[in-house]
Amino acid sequence: MPRSRSASQFDHKAFLATLSSRPGVYRMLDENGQVLYVGKAKNLKNRVGSYFRASGLTEKTIAMITKVADIDVTITSNETEALLLEQSLIKSHKPAYNIQLRDDKSYPYILLTENKDYPRLAFYRGSRKRKGTLFGPYPSAHATRDTLQILQKVFRVRQCEDSYFKNRSRPCLQYQINRCTAPCVGLISATDYAEDVHYSALFLRGKSDALTRELTANMEQASEQQEFEKAARIRDQVIDLRRIQDQQHVANQGADADILAAATKGPYNCVHVIYARAGRIIGSKNFYPKFKLLDSESQLLSAFIGQYYLRNAEAGKSANIPGELILSHDPEDAQELAKALTYCAAHKVKLSHRVRGHRARWLELASTNANEALSSFVSNRQNQQQRFQLLQDTLKLAEAPQRIECFDISHTSGESTVASCVVFDVNGPVKSDYRRFNIKDITPGDDYAAMQQALERRFARLARGEEGGMEKVPDILLIDGGKGQLTQALSVLEQYQVQGILLLGIAKGISRRAGQETLFLADSGGNFTEIAMVTDSAALRLLQQVRDEAHRFAITGHRARREKSRRKSTLEQIPGLGPKRRRDLLIYFGGRQEIKRASEADLARVNGISNKLAETIYSHLHSD
Repeated sequence: MPRSRSASQFDHKAFLATLSSRPGVYRMLDENGQVLYVGKAKNLKNRVGSYFRASGLTEKTIAMITKVADIDVTITSNETEALLLEQSLIKSHKPAYNIQLRDDKSYPYILLTENKDYPRLAFYRGSRKRKGTLFGPYPSAHATRDTLQILQKVFRVRQCEDSYFKNRSRPCLQYQINRCTAPCVGLISATDYAEDVHYSALFLRGKSDALTRELTANMEQASEQQEFEKAARIRDQVIDLRRIQDQQHVANQGADADILAAATKGPYNCVHVIYARAGRIIGSKNFYPKFKLLDSESQLLSAFIGQYYLRNAEAGKSANIPGELILSHDPEDAQELAKALTYCAAHKVKLSHRVRGHRARWLELASTNANEALSSFVSNRQNQQQRFQLLQDTLKLAEAPQRIECFDISHTSGESTVASCVVFDVNGPVKSDYRRFNIKDITPGDDYAAMQQALERRFARLARGEEGGMEKVPDILLIDGGKGQLTQALSVLEQYQVQGILLLGIAKGISRRAGQETLFLADSGGNFTEIAMVTDSAALRLLQQVRDEAHRFAITGHRARREKSRRKSTLEQIPGLGPKRRRDLLIYFGGRQEIKRASEADLARVNGISNKLAETIYSHLHSD
């Protein structure tokens, strides 16, 4: 609800006169009640008062303070509690002047299922309430699958789906290439298999030293009992483990740490994170957070740690917090951050800045990567901005375009048609505004109708004022296609009375090679002007990049939809036939083919199948 007080009327002196000096959280609000900034303080009076001093403020801070119409405060028991509350409020309000860290997919894990005799190891991403034991999280899908591959080579625990496992009558290829012990057909006892599972769990928990000792002891015991084949197999496992450790440059067995290095350049920031688990580096990742009030790399790391580790954390449930964070710069609130991380992780977490030995080499590597990644990031942003300016010159626009939306259609002979909408601005792709549209109720293969439906759905959302990117009007609407698709776009823009959009079509040339595209500029009267661009034009490369991204996004969605429809049973598509009745039919007839051979009278004999439903089932199964 709009506030009665405006930014120009805010009396900070009167506010500070009654403000507590205790720890707490403050929220700076604009005249509409929107949260501009959330901060925490050991002493609220001193911290909030520092924003209103006569000198020493940065231009960014001054710009924010001019918008402040009110300040809300929440007093807490201590600074650690304030830090946790601050991250919760940042997560819920997403203030413009706090660090903005893009939400990513949930972290991948390795899941050990609870199968009684022969559990499986599997890649898993999703709710941590899933039954079984979760190991991780891992920084990327690649790191997770790499670990699974190591386990498959060394301990040969099955990774196949339960449905596949239960229906085997002979060993599969994984057994033939020595990647599985074929528990599906009883070629290994449950006891021996449980031992391999135990070894895998030790490896995943980072207990490599204990694992090697246990394997060595078992090898010697098997040798003493003259079980030489078993001893030889364990010997090979020990050799493989040591080879893996050598390849991974193990420096400190059992140590879990994240190494964070910050770099800044103008308005751009980068944090490079290296993930070390059980003393070995398993992956790394670059982050480019936006932070309008940034003063130093230390401040960047402090804000990043709060967002990255604490925003989704609950006490005892944040397994992605390792025992140590090694930092390139020392945050002022390092002690409070360590307390908050320890509370959320339910284990001691320390923040280290001055380190030696292998940890110093890790930190040097992270710093090098952060600076290199930021340089590349800034260069790409500058190139992107230059491309937008060249596109303005080429199209003779009064102003440089700020937002390009591109639509593309993907299908296989008319099956599972999907339309994509991708968005680019001067900083590159805006993936949060990407959309896919599952196209329905058109003649299969009719690209014109598909394009029209996708555009209607997009601009209907604009007309309704939907948020999440749909309320924004593009400067350029780029259509992957020629005059036919542009005609559909013109009719949709006219239907929804959308003005001020430049409509551009990009059609592949006869050879369908990059650089030989034909560009069409459409006007409101339905006329098309062909635009010529040189093949090495940066403006053309920008349009190609946007078009290619739209094509990638469309074909990815199409393939997923097609695979989903092909996995779907014919029985699932029959209206009125739910899971229980499908199961009763399959049990009664023994399979789908027998159901198809059955008459309506035979179908009606199944419990729960009425004569009318039997007629529906029969008609559906024999419609083609």
